[in-house]
Amino acid sequence: MKLDTNFKERNSLGQDVFEYLKNAIIDQTIEPGARLVESKMADMLGISRTPLREALHKLALGGWIERLHSGGFQVVTLTQEDVEQTFGIRSVLEGYAARLAAENYQDKDLIPLEKNIKEYDKCLESKKNWDKLQEINTQFHDLLYALSKNPKLITMVNQLRAQLPSVHQIILNQEEAVLKSNEDHIDLLKAVKDRDGDEVEQLLRAHIIKGKNMVLAQLDQAEKNKKKAQKKQDS
Repeated sequence: MKLDTNFKERNSLGQDVFEYLKNAIIDQTIEPGARLVESKMADMLGISRTPLREALHKLALGGWIERLHSGGFQVVTLTQEDVEQTFGIRSVLEGYAARLAAENYQDKDLIPLEKNIKEYDKCLESKKNWDKLQEINTQFHDLLYALSKNPKLITMVNQLRAQLPSVHQIILNQEEAVLKSNEDHIDLLKAVKDRDGDEVEQLLRAHIIKGKNMVLAQLDQAEKNKKKAQKKQDS
């Protein structure tokens, strides 16, 4: 791996290093399965170990890396099985949460959802960064599931959504997904307004499965690229 050295010691350095390393994991500058040795990384980044430790701790808490028994950390490898299982469960739980939202909402509850959709469109039109769009996208789901009035279900949903954090970046790094996501949200909101539990559950599950398929396609392409590079290296 080749890492940047353009860091200066300051109070927010740990956060800056965290963001840099997270993005390096997402774009695979740091490859899945790569071992992160603290001393070597500090030298490569040109920083002291204290902010690096802070960054690594945050990455581990976020599920981006895992601690090794032998010491140090390793980038979490996203497998097809991980994606299939996690998204499969999510589609069921989040679909049920959406159904309950359609059954339990009050009219005033829909105002934040409508504002969210408008905010997403405005952000998309102004061509602001994808990170903001992801934040708005996540907020829509938070607002929708809150209407289920089922705290235990919401806790389970949030725990699953927190797993495999890189998948959200993979999905919303694709322009097609960014454009289509809000269209799906508009359809979901209409079904909620109609109190059509069957429809909103079906739409939400389809929305989740589309995301799953995008992630699987990305993993498949990454594996093909890896084999192609290895073949070229061996020849």
